[in-house]
Amino acid sequence: MIRALCLVGGLAGAAGLSQFPEFSQQYLQRVAGQMDELTRDLKELDAMALSLGMGREDRLEQMAQTPSFEVEETYWREKIARHARLQLDLTALRDATPLARIAQPQRFNDPATLQAVWQDFQPALPLSVAGGASAGVGFLGGWAGLAGLWALLVMPFRRLKRQERTHPSRKSPVLRADPPVTRPTLLADPANRLPKLAGVRR
Repeated sequence: MIRALCLVGGLAGAAGLSQFPEFSQQYLQRVAGQMDELTRDLKELDAMALSLGMGREDRLEQMAQTPSFEVEETYWREKIARHARLQLDLTALRDATPLARIAQPQRFNDPATLQAVWQDFQPALPLSVAGGASAGVGFLGGWAGLAGLWALLVMPFRRLKRQERTHPSRKSPVLRADPPVTRPTLLADPANRLPKLAGVRR
């Protein structure tokens, strides 16, 4: 039974992870498109600051000190931070092979992009080498994961059986009942305790 369950877990892992190379490729394409859009926006910010004779940071500080521009300053700060984060993730994922991206789940950290890719993603047969290798990794991971979970579930019962074999339970000793107490039987006549003498009549 455990082998059948592990086989099911392995097949499920293979089916799921075999789609990862294509999914990660579509994620990269969307991130690259967002990076282009963010880069254009930041160039507009730099051009606006330059027209005022300032640098980017000087313009942002001026916005922060102006009450009517505080919201706009926060908006640009968030865009700059997102641009820097996506730039690091995009560079790391592009430098990695499709199979090596499995070990970098922290790089897929943009919730909006993940949701958009997932909504439009269509599973397909893993015909590439990366897809086949990912399926193999998923099979081993699913098998090992389910086997480990089963081992954790049955561990308390195995420990209990081991303790019973090492220290078998002792049965309480059976106590024998004492025989009933009876009064002793007199062998001689208590009325005649004196020995009889020959020739003497009593």
